[in-house]
Amino acid sequence: MRLVLLGAPGSGKGTQAARLAKRLAIPRLSTGDMLRAAVSEGTPIGTRVKAAMERGELVPDDLVVAIVAECISLPDAKSGFILDGFPRTVVQATALDDILRAADLRIDRVLELDVDEAALLVRILNRADEAKVNGFARADDTEAALRMRLEEYRGQTRPLADYYRGQGLLKSINGLQSINKVANSLLEALDA
Repeated sequence: MRLVLLGAPGSGKGTQAARLAKRLAIPRLSTGDMLRAAVSEGTPIGTRVKAAMERGELVPDDLVVAIVAECISLPDAKSGFILDGFPRTVVQATALDDILRAADLRIDRVLELDVDEAALLVRILNRADEAKVNGFARADDTEAALRMRLEEYRGQTRPLADYYRGQGLLKSINGLQSINKVANSLLEALDA
């Protein structure tokens, strides 16, 4: 099964993608994790994207598409995968469609976590506080960066819902439920 998980920053995509990956026994491919690893390792891509990520901006499409294309071609992704944080733009979605079509594959379902923006701010600031306590603070877990990321999301990522709805692939889930209820709702959407 090949899935895309959509949602605004702080909507719970990472948490739910990890749960789904475990439940479905397929890899979770998080572009955010891949890019943060590239930054921490000082790779050429990491160097190019570090400043943009710290400002809360989206990473250029060509870099993200290249990373994702490589990851979905790996042996552990042959039986399926969950894309978490990709695509973020319609341009990226059409590039993904082209990559999959070349391999005679397709996306099976797109799941969207719908969460109110005021709740997102609270979640991000709580996540930042917890990360500081645990020594894993992210540079983009600030109110200013979140506001910029939400603006980017509304302008560039939100149109993906219409793109995938037009293909009959989109299922929206109330992301304000408890973690377990969201997980159950996602599984129900896959069974539908």
